[in-house]
Amino acid sequence: MDSELLNFLAGVVIVIVAAKVGGYLSIRIGQPSVLGELLVGILLGPTVLNMLGAWPLFAGDSHLSASLTLFAEIGVILLMFLAGLELDLGDLLRSGRVAGLAGTLGVIVPFVGGYATARLFGLDSVEAVFIGLALSATSVSISAQTLMELGVLRSKVGLGLLGAAVFDDILVVLLLSGASVVFGGGEGGILMVLVRMVLFLVGASAVGLYVVPWLMARVEGLPVSQAVPTAALVICLLFAWASEALGGMAAITGAFMAGLFFARTTYVHHIETSLAAMAYSLFVPVFLVNIGLQANLRAISGAGWYLAIALTLVAIIAKVVGSGLGALAGGFNRRDSLRLGVGMISRGEVGLIVASVALRTELIHPSTFSGIVFMVIVATLVTPPLLRLVYRDDDATPVDAGATANP
Repeated sequence: MDSELLNFLAGVVIVIVAAKVGGYLSIRIGQPSVLGELLVGILLGPTVLNMLGAWPLFAGDSHLSASLTLFAEIGVILLMFLAGLELDLGDLLRSGRVAGLAGTLGVIVPFVGGYATARLFGLDSVEAVFIGLALSATSVSISAQTLMELGVLRSKVGLGLLGAAVFDDILVVLLLSGASVVFGGGEGGILMVLVRMVLFLVGASAVGLYVVPWLMARVEGLPVSQAVPTAALVICLLFAWASEALGGMAAITGAFMAGLFFARTTYVHHIETSLAAMAYSLFVPVFLVNIGLQANLRAISGAGWYLAIALTLVAIIAKVVGSGLGALAGGFNRRDSLRLGVGMISRGEVGLIVASVALRTELIHPSTFSGIVFMVIVATLVTPPLLRLVYRDDDATPVDAGATANP
């Protein structure tokens, strides 16, 4: 058997077992399993044990990291698809006012905070702009997983959070496009990016509302094993591909939309049961552990630590304040506004994409990039326990009991 395949199999086994052990230990101390899985990634990554770089078993294998990253990408896509299956599209649309305000202020306040912090540390205005954009991005896949564990994803806060994340994604992508055009000579322009987004959202909505139910009704009768979940998986992956390749947005946005449309069908429970087993046994654990495997916090040294810590504090506080104030202005009470703000803390692939674009075009220094990675890791790590804390005394009920976005 090929040595690369053997290494891949061994790596996947180690990652999955470590993730489940970390998740179990995390639950034992009263925290969501996702926290333990993230910490295991830090432990196995270059920050501590450097599994992929220092262990003799994987020495010289340049493909293992890329393979695990691809598995991780599928994991986050499936995670957001399952999050969409948990929700009712009508309830999510009714959260529009809160989602719009929380998403918008959740971008503006961190952007201003990140820009000001970078300038205080002596960085030039171009670098400060991209730092502000990296702080503005939200990745709610970790929050969605935690809210599902807490049983409150379908609450008004969960719906507002997911809606705000969509607004956040759109705004950050637009701002990144504009900054790339202005500072890096990017192609296309912000108008073209906006047109692509609108066309994708309209087209995907039409397909999801009209084509998907028609197609699934015909797939159901085919003499093919697991026809319904297979078709759902294919459509989920197509939506994810189209979201990024055609719409210029994160792939998770398309996967989440696909989940929302399937949630309106009569096949939702069959699909969820079939795909959840595959996702949570293989792809999602790899996604969570891979966050730590890709981060090398040893790359930060000297004064870079002060910048990294400052950016992390600003990222956490500014997101809670910005999104929380937006939710409050949208009609949430203070407790639910705080919960939504905390749920928006988590960073992820969008923030790293912003930083990677800036690094590739030499608009930020490598040390600044490492500081942004540190911010993403810490913000992602603190989100699950903080969500657990703000929901500690909660008896939240799902929105399907009749709640709307406004209390």
